[in-house]
Amino acid sequence: LLLFDYDKVELANMNRLFFQPHQAGLSKVQAAEDTLRNINPDVQFEVHNYNITTLDNFEHFMDRISNGALEEGKPVDLVLSCVDNFEARMAINTACNELGQIWMESGVSENAVSGHIQLIIPGESACFACAPPLVVAANIDEKTLKREGVCAASLPTTMGVVAGILVQNVLKYLLNFGTVSYYLGYNAMQDFFPTMAMKPNPQCSDQNCRKQQEIYKKKVAAQPKQEVTEQEEEIVHEDNDWGIELVSEISEDELKAASGPVPDLPEGITVAYTIPNK
Repeated sequence: LLLFDYDKVELANMNRLFFQPHQAGLSKVQAAEDTLRNINPDVQFEVHNYNITTLDNFEHFMDRISNGALEEGKPVDLVLSCVDNFEARMAINTACNELGQIWMESGVSENAVSGHIQLIIPGESACFACAPPLVVAANIDEKTLKREGVCAASLPTTMGVVAGILVQNVLKYLLNFGTVSYYLGYNAMQDFFPTMAMKPNPQCSDQNCRKQQEIYKKKVAAQPKQEVTEQEEEIVHEDNDWGIELVSEISEDELKAASGPVPDLPEGITVAYTIPNK
């Protein structure tokens, strides 16, 4: 398990699942490792306390993604983005697009009552740059959303729900069961869980995303086409086209006797029901 973060634990972080008051001042990755190691000492941890958006750290971050598996020289199985800012998400997106690494993105909204998770397969599904948040698409500086002296909205229950949905999706992906969600949202105000799958943008601003799209198209074109043959269903009963067979427990004489007298009707007119003889 590889952990990356450059922040330190503060008392304001005590509503997070990992942290305890005595860990204040520690790096978040170190505090997380200490807590997780007590839960499961068999897990191998590798923690890095740095900012992945700087040039030097970004190169090392990419190296650990491509060579950080248990088997030396192999890429990691999956990258999880649990960050709270646009720059870090774009850094992860850039690295995974360049390496062709599958990853999952997650986040909680500014009002803390909604969130989402997203599976991103480079070239096959939309990357983070294909459909950026509306604030970023409108060229609004994300930093202007924060006001000095005002804490950002934070609701641990929403974070717990989104984290649980993310981990559930990770398990389905890694253990190959159920349906893995490409995008699953959570709106706490209406208890609404929207889901969808987004195709990559052919005009994506990330050139590596466009390259991955071309690689995926060639991969799909190289696959043998499966011919679909229509099979005619066998007719169970040859007397009708639908194979329906009627079975009666009484004889035809008993049926006629139960139908009662047939009224004298003009030619071409029949009755649908007659009163049985008492």
